[in-house]
Amino acid sequence: MASRCYVRAGVAAFSFLLVACAGPAQYYGGSGVHDATAAEVAGDWTNVKGTRVELHEDGTASLTKLDGHDFDYDEGWRLSGTGDWRLADTDGGQVVRLALKAPTRVDRRPSEATGTPLPSADTQPPSTYNWSLYVDRSEHKHELKLFFFFGDPDIGNTYVLTRTAQK
Repeated sequence: MASRCYVRAGVAAFSFLLVACAGPAQYYGGSGVHDATAAEVAGDWTNVKGTRVELHEDGTASLTKLDGHDFDYDEGWRLSGTGDWRLADTDGGQVVRLALKAPTRVDRRPSEATGTPLPSADTQPPSTYNWSLYVDRSEHKHELKLFFFFGDPDIGNTYVLTRTAQK
C-alpha cells in the first residue's frame, strides 16, 4: 500500500515538473479568432522596434526588419525582403503563414541596453524564413493585431504587429 503512495507521489511530482518547465508559448492554443478575412488582414503592419510588414491582397508580402521568432530572436538578425503570405484557420484560431522568399537585406537588432547593434552571432541568418503570426482582436475596438512568440518559450514574450493608420 505504501509503495502505491510513493508511485502516485512520483507521478504527481513528474507531472508538476513537466508543467513547470513548459512555458506559456508551449501551451498557446490560439486566439480563438476564426472570422477574419484575407482582405481584412491585408495591409501595412508595424511594431515599435521599426518593423514593417506589408501584406498585399494578391498574397505577396514585403518585410522590413522583421525579427526571428522563438529562439531565433536571440540571434539578433532582422530580415528584409519579399515573399508571400496566406491566412490559415487552425483549431485554435487563424494564423498568417508568412514566408520570406527573396531576402534583400539583413540588419542587426540594437542592444536594448546600449543602443548599438548586437554583435554577429556564430550562425548565419537564414536565406529564407517562415513565420506563423497569430491573428487576434483587441477587446475594445475589435481591431486586428498579429503576433508571434520570441525568445525563450518559457517566458512567453510576444512580438506584436499593429495596423498602420490609413493615410
